[in-house]
Amino acid sequence: MTDVCCRFCASTAGAIVLDLGEQPACDHFPAVTDPGPDPRYPLRMWLCGGCGLAQLAEDPTTPDEPRGREPEALVAQAREAVSHIAAAGLLREGATVLEYGSPHGGSWLDLIAEHGADVAAQGAPADVVVDCFGLMHAADQRAALAERAARLQPGGTLLLQFHSLATILRGGQWNALRHGHFAYYSTPVLVDMLETVGLTARTARVFPLYGGTVLLAASKGGAPDADLQALVAAETDAGVRLADTVGGLQGAAATAAAELADEVRCRHAEGQRVLGYSAASRAVSLLLHAGLDATVLPAIADASPAKHGRRMPGTDIPVVGPDELLRAEPDAVVLFVPDLLPEVRRALPQIESRGGSWLLAERGGGL
Repeated sequence: MTDVCCRFCASTAGAIVLDLGEQPACDHFPAVTDPGPDPRYPLRMWLCGGCGLAQLAEDPTTPDEPRGREPEALVAQAREAVSHIAAAGLLREGATVLEYGSPHGGSWLDLIAEHGADVAAQGAPADVVVDCFGLMHAADQRAALAERAARLQPGGTLLLQFHSLATILRGGQWNALRHGHFAYYSTPVLVDMLETVGLTARTARVFPLYGGTVLLAASKGGAPDADLQALVAAETDAGVRLADTVGGLQGAAATAAAELADEVRCRHAEGQRVLGYSAASRAVSLLLHAGLDATVLPAIADASPAKHGRRMPGTDIPVVGPDELLRAEPDAVVLFVPDLLPEVRRALPQIESRGGSWLLAERGGGL
């Protein structure tokens, strides 16, 4: 038992399965001239013993304005997802669509319009309601899901895309946990959540983004198809409802941080120049747990100009542009979002042509 109350079912029965200690708000990038120290807040994942939803135990932070740029991998996945739902007959000519966007940016609406669907009028119900990584940003999960269900026309379909907890467990993606991301869904738990608000999950499609991203379709009535039933069974068998299994992320955190620290410090001791790429929010807790600073990792490059001239939260490591990364002629570049590898290799071929290499900071990926 803890003093946490579930963000969906209001149960107080559950367990802390991952505790990352005191962390800075990972969406607040101070100016490089700001010496800190940065305020820190508890960062813990709690698994509800009632409905099984993995969630932030608490979040006293205030969301900052997103500064990231949408990566090519996410754009490509959005196009593939829209093509899939169009082929399934959900985007017929004249269908109305409502989108709940993500604070991280990106939209499916332009892609959807290519298939003849129209944006629903302000406040009106829609034939298709799309939520791509948006729902997890709602502190009140029951109210947010009920709101989306209520916006459906009779016979309409709700599409939810999420980074699966099963993927997080399989890849040891412990640093998917961050302030502002209130919920971490598994397919079986989200199916049950949908039933609570009057919807039936009918089918699901898994995409490779972030190591395993699920697109779930639900409507009033109907029944789950074989693909969804198989996915629910597989994720249940993976232990997504079990505190002991999800708690394995604590050990993954320690291992990943130690491996990164050893790699960077050893290369630095050998006289190699090591920099980073992608000032992503998920890099914040990894850097802090690894104990890395600008003496061994002098900069992290990022494609977003809004992050340049700032530093990583909780550290003195500055964020620079890709041009500055190239001028440094690094021997190795630590990539903090593995999904970006094809994109950055195309954009920055000079890294490898000069004899440098890309190092993946972790096995998986995420927001």
